Amino acid sequence: MMKKIIIKIFLLLAVFGSAINSSADVDGVRVWQSPSHTRLVFDLSKPHQHKIFTLRNPYRLVIDLGDNAKFKPNVDKIKLASTLVTGLRTGRQKNKDLRLVFQLRDDVNPKSSILAPNKIYPHHRLVVDLTEKNTRSVEVIKTVTDKIGHNKRDIIVAIDAGHGGEDPGAVGYKRTKEKTVVLKIAKELARLLKAEPGYKPYLTRTGDYYVPLRTRTRKARDANADLFISIHADAFRNSKAYGSSVFVLSERGASSEESRYLAQKENEADLVGGVSLDDKDDHVAMTLLDLSMTASRGSSLAAGKLILNRMGKISRLHKKRVEEAAFMVLKAPDIPALLIETGFISNPGEAKKLATSSYQKKMAREIFKGLTQYFYKTPPEGSYVAWKKSGGKAKTAAVNNISKQKPLGIKTKRYTIRRGDTLSQIAQKYRISVADIRRLNGIKSNSIQVGQKIKLPAS
Repeated sequence: MMKKIIIKIFLLLAVFGSAINSSADVDGVRVWQSPSHTRLVFDLSKPHQHKIFTLRNPYRLVIDLGDNAKFKPNVDKIKLASTLVTGLRTGRQKNKDLRLVFQLRDDVNPKSSILAPNKIYPHHRLVVDLTEKNTRSVEVIKTVTDKIGHNKRDIIVAIDAGHGGEDPGAVGYKRTKEKTVVLKIAKELARLLKAEPGYKPYLTRTGDYYVPLRTRTRKARDANADLFISIHADAFRNSKAYGSSVFVLSERGASSEESRYLAQKENEADLVGGVSLDDKDDHVAMTLLDLSMTASRGSSLAAGKLILNRMGKISRLHKKRVEEAAFMVLKAPDIPALLIETGFISNPGEAKKLATSSYQKKMAREIFKGLTQYFYKTPPEGSYVAWKKSGGKAKTAAVNNISKQKPLGIKTKRYTIRRGDTLSQIAQKYRISVADIRRLNGIKSNSIQVGQKIKLPAS
């Protein structure tokens, strides 16, 4: 009996080892270019070991795959234009290993990982991210100064087009991809805001590439955004589901079956994009997050209601109220944040509309009208919109030459941090946004210490 068990164990080990170490064919290759890195994705017939290294003079990336692996894609049809990669050739190493050689414009730091199949991609995937060594991507957000005789700041709206790159999002009628539709709506919304005095749009992604969920909110925070809007096109198991929606982050989880299903689907985007969320929570940060979110949820709901009402003028609404769900992308502690579902791409009728340029522009315009209506009602302190609402009179030269220590152009007073204080509590008490407190004091995070002195508006 024991002998039979040992034989079975050896057989299982042999089969398992063969599955891991045997060759794997390359069935497809995709190259995604983002401002921060280049992503190479290889569809594999099975998981396997690989070796990766770089060469110089000229710059090259070399990937060696398993014995007798075949490269099936047509090299000439792999899209490399406007990427870091200038060419690709394949060959054999020691007459058996498959070798891929990518010619590069610059020296890189490569990082690779193997992803298991999922609902969207049935293949095992080898993902290689290339970060350039010799260049550094720096994003600068400038606010308006000295516009028509004032030194007031712009309201910064972070616009997040959902999904992108390897993550197509929902796929609807005639293979319409969510990532494509929402990027077009996001760019149109940015164009409208850019043309409106007192506003500065900031796109978390500007092309077809993937941005991790936490990175999206971090980018908005780094830009000192006053509002974060994530744009999506909904999907559900039932193709008859219809209507536009606006979501804010729920304190107790999703508020309906559809919301729970959708939140789970959207949060899986980080897995689709190649980044696991399981071990990324910073428990200290999450504690602060919960404290800060209470202050921003009220603003999120107020903005969401106005935007939802505007969207209802051109689209059927899924629900006539702002809904709540546990979207990861809404967890921005000091920024009012909304997730907008522009319609159900899984519904053939709505998918047809969402795929048209005219409807995309209509949707962007109604979102624009809703958010500008919100900011006119409750403009941030020191902004051009607040200045305009109060009469918009030009200030004297003495005020226009205000020192750099008062970037919001307002009188300030000193406040000493006490035990138990948080920036969100102070913001609520003094009727100023957390973003403005950080901007006024040159603070880059929400971390404060007992005894620390900060500046606040004098009135």
